[in-house]
Amino acid sequence: MGRRRNHKIGDPVDGILLLDKPAGITSNAALQKAKLLLHARKGGHTGSLDPIATGLLPLCFGEATKLAGFFLDSDKVYWATLKLGERTDTGDCEGTVVKTSPVTVDDQSIRRALDHFKGQIKQIPPMYSAVKVNGLPLYRLAREGKVIDREPRLVSVYRLDLLRFEGSELEIELHCSHGFYVRGLAHDLGELLGCGAHVRRLRRLNVAGLEVANSVSMEELDELDNPAARRHKLLAGDEALSHIPPVDLSVDAAFYLCRGQAVRAADLPSEGWVRLYSRDAGFLGMGAITDDGKVAPRRLMTSI
Repeated sequence: MGRRRNHKIGDPVDGILLLDKPAGITSNAALQKAKLLLHARKGGHTGSLDPIATGLLPLCFGEATKLAGFFLDSDKVYWATLKLGERTDTGDCEGTVVKTSPVTVDDQSIRRALDHFKGQIKQIPPMYSAVKVNGLPLYRLAREGKVIDREPRLVSVYRLDLLRFEGSELEIELHCSHGFYVRGLAHDLGELLGCGAHVRRLRRLNVAGLEVANSVSMEELDELDNPAARRHKLLAGDEALSHIPPVDLSVDAAFYLCRGQAVRAADLPSEGWVRLYSRDAGFLGMGAITDDGKVAPRRLMTSI
């Protein structure tokens, strides 16, 4: 008989790493390298950044992987430069140029065009995206040369600023909802301006209120002496979700909540998610406000 594989390689590391992802690698490759540097048994990322993109990529380890969805579903802030006059098959600079056009627009026409993408809009996901159709991600179909109809999705753009326009390149910064594609914006803006466009550079500045200024680069992580030193860079799960209101539970309420029951507590918000704490056990996990004004367990980190 062959040896039984050990599925528990690494240590039970818990916490969230704010990584400044380098360009040229996938989010999963960044996760695997960080996991190795931390010697962590279990980890997950919080939504893919394109290989060309840099910037904030929260990585969850151990029990904190239960919180990954809160980052995936959160608002984001991006900085990007777009190249006008060239349309590529991927919507970014990694793709093949499929069409070129003269650029005859000015600053004012670009600002007017950008106004079309502010607020709540419908956006068609790019073919080179992880959106699944019949169980297959679109990028797999795109790599086979297939283009299929995609359903538009409702997304929100809360802020979209033109920072610079020079020659055929423009620089923007935007605050958007989950599910928004900057490559989709580049394509749609290029079509609206009549000259085509693609993303040249992309950097994520903010995820769920967390700033890239507080992140650590892969090089900085690698330069630390050992996994124990690198683990000092991890945030506790509740610390990384400080934008969600906290709720303190009594000892009795915490006991019943950890057994799956919705409970009453003081000073509950009217709706949404909350971070749950008890005096004895500390951070318990995440709860959701029910229609009858209680709080129900949703993502528990511990049991008491």
